[in-house]
Amino acid sequence: MKVTSTAIADVLLIEPRVFGDDRGFFMETYNQRDFASETGQSPVFVQDNHSLSGRHVLRGLHYQLQQPQGKLVRVISGEIFDVAVDIRKSSVTFGQWEGVRLTAENKKQLWVPEGFAHGFLVLSETAEVIYKTTDYYNPQTEHCIAWNDPDLGIEWPLDAMNPDLSEKDQQGDAFKSASYFD
Repeated sequence: MKVTSTAIADVLLIEPRVFGDDRGFFMETYNQRDFASETGQSPVFVQDNHSLSGRHVLRGLHYQLQQPQGKLVRVISGEIFDVAVDIRKSSVTFGQWEGVRLTAENKKQLWVPEGFAHGFLVLSETAEVIYKTTDYYNPQTEHCIAWNDPDLGIEWPLDAMNPDLSEKDQQGDAFKSASYFD
């Protein structure tokens, strides 16, 4: 696997080795030993999630304070713009965001460690997203920051000004009034 640092050191772009021929391809999407060796981190994943969304669906920016989740995100169909926002008050990159395009074709994955808000925008007609998490989903501890918060200034690649949001995501908190990690 190839690991590339992003502008936020703890957020990593992971490129698995892909072995392909005219019959198709094979790749390991996760190998704990290799991940630890290449990243210096050994997350324990407890849950896999799989979502299907249509074009312009924007999910996020979500996080859980009491049961923080690290996420290893990949796309198996379509294309998304995946975003991680550092909400660790003690971090030198607090309030900064990183965004990458993940596609079924490029097979890249994004490692979003605990302490980050996470969201994505679907750029293709539909997209299927799979992500591993380091803790269980708990809706009672989940928080949401507004996707379009002006203090964050996330440069979403929108070809429509109004993404398709859930009711919960429409009510996202302003970054200035959000709860953060220490």
